[in-house]
Amino acid sequence: MSVGRPRATLAAGLLASTVMAGLLTAAPAHAVVGTATKEGSYAFTAKLDIGGERSCTAALVEQQWLVTAASCFADNPEQGFKVAAGAPKLKTVATIGRTDLTRDGGTTANVVELVPRTDRDLVMAKLDKRVTGIAPVNLGFNAPQQGEDVFISGYGRAKDEWVPDRLHYAKFGVGAVKDTTVGLDGKSDDAVVCQGDTGAPAFRDVGGRYELVGVNSRSWQGGCFGNEEEKRKGAVDARADDIAGWIQSVSSRTLLGRANWKSAERLASGYFTGGSAGGKRRMDLFVVWADGSASLFQGADHDDPKQPFSAEYKVAEKGSYWKDARAVTGGSFTGSGSDGITVRWASGKLSTYTHVDQNGVHDEKTLAYSDTWKRARLITAGRYTANALRDDLLVLWDDGSTSMYSDTNTNGVRKESQLTNADKGWQNAAQISSGEFTGKKTADLVIRWNDGDTTVFPGVDTAGYHGRTRIRPVDSAWKNGQVLTVGAFAANIRPNDILIRWNDGNVSYYPGVDAEGTHGEVQLVG
Repeated sequence: MSVGRPRATLAAGLLASTVMAGLLTAAPAHAVVGTATKEGSYAFTAKLDIGGERSCTAALVEQQWLVTAASCFADNPEQGFKVAAGAPKLKTVATIGRTDLTRDGGTTANVVELVPRTDRDLVMAKLDKRVTGIAPVNLGFNAPQQGEDVFISGYGRAKDEWVPDRLHYAKFGVGAVKDTTVGLDGKSDDAVVCQGDTGAPAFRDVGGRYELVGVNSRSWQGGCFGNEEEKRKGAVDARADDIAGWIQSVSSRTLLGRANWKSAERLASGYFTGGSAGGKRRMDLFVVWADGSASLFQGADHDDPKQPFSAEYKVAEKGSYWKDARAVTGGSFTGSGSDGITVRWASGKLSTYTHVDQNGVHDEKTLAYSDTWKRARLITAGRYTANALRDDLLVLWDDGSTSMYSDTNTNGVRKESQLTNADKGWQNAAQISSGEFTGKKTADLVIRWNDGDTTVFPGVDTAGYHGRTRIRPVDSAWKNGQVLTVGAFAANIRPNDILIRWNDGNVSYYPGVDAEGTHGEVQLVG
């Protein structure tokens, strides 16, 4: 998007929609020629005011990050889109989620950091605060296909307005797909990318789920206000699909550090948002906070081990019923491909929510409700029988005894196997979790003891425990751990990464734990 006349020519033979500061002093331009959007539609679209000199469009991809065109911030867009990393040279204000610019809705925030790509006209822009109540556009990991339909939403000029007040959108067809760019052609006479639309998102509609395909770089602007004589209406976008992992990795940098992890009281891992073992998306993390709220951290789709999560969804507010949770564990309870959570409540109720997603927990099954279950101090679900589901529940009772409930999806908690009798030594267990560290036919149990000793019991089954391997010694730093869970946070092949919230509020995980022990620590917070 721009305030300025189009530059003469580009190597691609197109005219720029990028701002040329100083060539025109009129008010900034705003919107794609097309249809004015309905209130609240495409709310992830953002308007950028760059130093009062330039105006561009962007898209919210995470609560604190936008993606837009690097040329919006270039000193001289005619000479390329290169821009320095760091704070923008000009004060840049983003308005997100305000379909009608004359109203007060949405959020305004300052851009405080730029993280550019060097191979295309695309930059990540960090905001000085989180944007809540507006769903970011989803990242698309599939390449655009020639002839595919996509939409563009933007705040650039309209056909007969220099400074429109509303966000506009139009449908485009995908043309030539190259290594870093994608060509787009309007599907109607009014479908044109105008000045003011540089950085505008191009996205596909997948059953109401919007996936980012690219961001606008340049266009012919045929029929836009002030460019009526031009007949050509094509546009070129910087592709986003092939670098979606990079976009996600950058936007994950601020994710975990925004929370007060000292208040994280319960952790559970699982494939809640669509991932699976061996797939692209890593395991998600469900967190219950001390104030009774709950969050779901979505597993990342890229392969950066330092950024295992890509988004946070608040699934319960402060003071919710989660304040009464006393133990939680994730597992696969139905075979549907979506994991769930089993919870032991303060009341003695034992529940399984067979499905968990970005909107919360669903399909509750009450497994038990009695004073007996108030004595269940620690629980973990794992694959401890021949059944492929991770739905076998191992329980450590307050007297130090342990039990297993097999195939809870089928049996509930009617099929109990007593693994050990009451044992004061087992009362010193601080946390337990299920994992697959040793390659046995059934899952392993990991226990962190109060003195820092951490032990793996390999291949646990209904017959009990079959040896033990110490992975951390007595009086190790692990005595400072407060909450522990096991998941697939790194390689995503099997759940063999141990994530720990420490007593000082730091968070880290140990990838690829096996029978030989731990092999390095990845610091996530602190």
